[in-house]
Amino acid sequence: MKRHSLMVVGLAVLSLAVSACGTSTGTASTGGASKSAAGTKITIAFLMPCSTCADRFESKDKPYFEAAVKAIDPNITVIANNAQGSAATQLQQAESALTNGANVIVVSPFTAEGGASIVTKAKADGAKVVAYDGQIEGAVPDAYVSFQNEKVGELQGQYFLDNLPAGSTVAMINGDTTSAPGKAFKAGAHKILDPAFKSGALKLGFESDTAGFDGATGQRSMEQALTKLGDKVQGVIAPNDGLANAVITALTARGLNGKVLVTGQDATDPGLTSIITGNQSMTVYKSIRDEAEAAAKIAVALAKGDTAGVKALTTSTVNNGTGDVPSVLLDPVAVTIKNIAETVVKDGFTTKDKICIGAAAAKCPL
Repeated sequence: MKRHSLMVVGLAVLSLAVSACGTSTGTASTGGASKSAAGTKITIAFLMPCSTCADRFESKDKPYFEAAVKAIDPNITVIANNAQGSAATQLQQAESALTNGANVIVVSPFTAEGGASIVTKAKADGAKVVAYDGQIEGAVPDAYVSFQNEKVGELQGQYFLDNLPAGSTVAMINGDTTSAPGKAFKAGAHKILDPAFKSGALKLGFESDTAGFDGATGQRSMEQALTKLGDKVQGVIAPNDGLANAVITALTARGLNGKVLVTGQDATDPGLTSIITGNQSMTVYKSIRDEAEAAAKIAVALAKGDTAGVKALTTSTVNNGTGDVPSVLLDPVAVTIKNIAETVVKDGFTTKDKICIGAAAAKCPL
């Protein structure tokens, strides 16, 4: 797949290190007893947070990750599980993976704090942990692979600054702010919009958080916002395409769809179709294949005790409040009707046949 030039921070280094991850006999990790050992059976767990967070985890992250691991070493076993919105379930899945011999746990934590318990359990068992797509707080994982999640919110907020008339009223239907990504999306949007709210250039008319990124909850919140504001709203910050769809459903019931700017994220096929029809204004594209492949390379290097490989792969460091975490951070990209062809379609993330359907077929820009 061709890569969009803005998507990757340091992936040139990642590609140079593929052979090291796949074939190196590695060196022993420092610290306590470790399950990492060259020449022995390797098992890697891939733990997802929930389907309501985004359907991408099952449909894209998981298959991309599994394929990337197999490409490096076909003898590695991958255990994949989805916590479906429960930190307790995710911890149980981690414990089960360790019982079944997991050398490395790659986890997108449902809550930042819940991920700390997984790190504690893994370290006690001599296993490694990679925080994936969301940061872990309260413990230091061995690596962190994600996008610059605050920038997602910044891109959404900037879209409003660039496209809303002065004095417009904004509603913010945030995601789950107990999750690290949800907290970052909200913080990024506020970073850009708060100065406009303070100056009066824009007005914050309604704001709510959405537990579990649940669509039904998000729709009810949007309905409450419309009732409170007497339908007078010009823009809605929705953190992902799932909640954007919930917002659009509420707007459609009032005859406001296509008249209110709505943001999104993940560049889902339904979200892109909604952009083409004019119901959604923008989405934020993240090259999930790049993210999953980077995590796979790091996980294999950790499993094989290849400390030099991990160091080469992690191109930055993030302090999670407990310590410094070797990291790979990728850049998200704003997608509108104007650049669908040059971003998600050019990268092979989706195709015209998948998004120019139904009412979007007559308006397809591709």
